[in-house]
Amino acid sequence: MAHQYKTRFGSLKDYDKGRVEPINDDVRHYAFSNCFEIAENSAPYEKVVFGQNMEYVMEVLRAEGNSPWYTCAHDEFALSMDGEVEIHLVKLEDAQTIQDTEKHGAITVEGDPQGTNMGWMKLGRGHQGMLPAGSAYQFRSSQPGVIILQTCKGDLSIERWADICQSA
Repeated sequence: MAHQYKTRFGSLKDYDKGRVEPINDDVRHYAFSNCFEIAENSAPYEKVVFGQNMEYVMEVLRAEGNSPWYTCAHDEFALSMDGEVEIHLVKLEDAQTIQDTEKHGAITVEGDPQGTNMGWMKLGRGHQGMLPAGSAYQFRSSQPGVIILQTCKGDLSIERWADICQSA
């Protein structure tokens, strides 16, 4: 008889506290960092690192209200884990872009973004959107939600390993 696996997707309102689970050579047994608990204990749009591989990181953001405008010298990817979030995009004029293309991670845009409006996208739970290099983006959410951002560690990345990791 085949095993039946049930995937349970959490939310800010209903999640199980993260814990270490034994790995039994089956990807369905791997531990998953608790992005919902991190978001619940974060201020809106703090970029809290919960996974890192060299300079690449996964950040959790609590989506609530409007974020500042951000820009980045490299592409980033946003995944909605809970709630709905709009992402508004502007193709920045050269004066507001990051001139150092080796600069990692996002920075806030000084003042209002200047450039061509690229439109916006609405992400629901499980939807992913690309945040292109050289553009400005702003998250907007009328209800609390959770975003996972795939990016590189930068000046806005917050590391709280002692608070988010399980200890003995």
